[in-house]
Amino acid sequence: MIPDHWRRVALEPPFAWGGPLANGELRTSPEDFGVDEILGFEAAGEGPHALLHIRKRGANTEWVARELARAVGCKPFDVGFAGLKDRNAVTTQFFTVPRGKRAADEFVGLAGDGFEVLAAAPHQRKLPRGAIAGNRFEIVVRGVRADPDALAARIAGISGGGVPNYFGAQRFGRDAGNLADVVRAAERAAAGAAGRSRGRGDAGFMLSAARSLVFNAILAERVSRGSWNTLQAGDVANLDGRGSVFTVDAIDVTLVARCAALEIHPTAPLLGSGPSLAGAAVRELEEAVASRFPEAVAVIAHERMNAERRALRIRVRALEHEYADDVLRLRFELSAGSFATTVLREIIGAPDGD
Repeated sequence: MIPDHWRRVALEPPFAWGGPLANGELRTSPEDFGVDEILGFEAAGEGPHALLHIRKRGANTEWVARELARAVGCKPFDVGFAGLKDRNAVTTQFFTVPRGKRAADEFVGLAGDGFEVLAAAPHQRKLPRGAIAGNRFEIVVRGVRADPDALAARIAGISGGGVPNYFGAQRFGRDAGNLADVVRAAERAAAGAAGRSRGRGDAGFMLSAARSLVFNAILAERVSRGSWNTLQAGDVANLDGRGSVFTVDAIDVTLVARCAALEIHPTAPLLGSGPSLAGAAVRELEEAVASRFPEAVAVIAHERMNAERRALRIRVRALEHEYADDVLRLRFELSAGSFATTVLREIIGAPDGD
């Protein structure tokens, strides 16, 4: 049984901008949800791998990776990709495969059910997870009946102020099934089950859900307090679009201005081993919120994962919209690791209230 307060922070965290302005239908076809991966670097131009730029429709990333392995004649483990992309969408993303004695351009045109290689170039190494700068989205929402002026104002506000960096519902699995796995894992740990499960199949999704749950809860608390987008003494600040963080011992006008300009953001922990970097009241708040989720904290502690920090705010770059005939088209860019659905939920809801 998943506790009710777990479901709330995972699936229904508080809004920052007052809730959706109207309902609409998302993903009526894969073409209504477009995602283009932004790699952030060029192919090396030489090396034992081929960096492939692939367009896929109605196919998930891991399935495409297995199909590539079969076509190329390598092990699935030897296929690299930076991140998982939606199945019910049209997406472009990058993969690497060992090229053996083949020239990289021999892979261009390689295709299978739902995917095609658009371009290829030699590269030095297998593409690791997370090795992208971000993603570019073009999303169509149909059946939207909103006040155009209110819609434009909301989008302008988000463009200038960002949105809370919640983990999206997909992080928690179908009907929050990954959270049920967290509860069961905590029960096994309490019973003295030995061993660590990090990164192995479904266990990896479970552990990610446990850390994401506590992060969402801390962010939800700061959204409720109105402090999700401002720095406080004791915060750990993140440089926008980068992994760099630094502690904030005291607030000054420079930090306030940089935060207002979305150059830096407050953070919250992805729990793990090691002392907290936060101080003062910020640390107390984070520890108090985490204590409401003892099963998730126990699972994370059992795995001895390294602690990390994640920005509380998403900067939504190049945000544009078109609205006519009850159809809303949105275009925007997000840094890697952020969810487009967390942007959408601050603008549009679904007919069932999701």
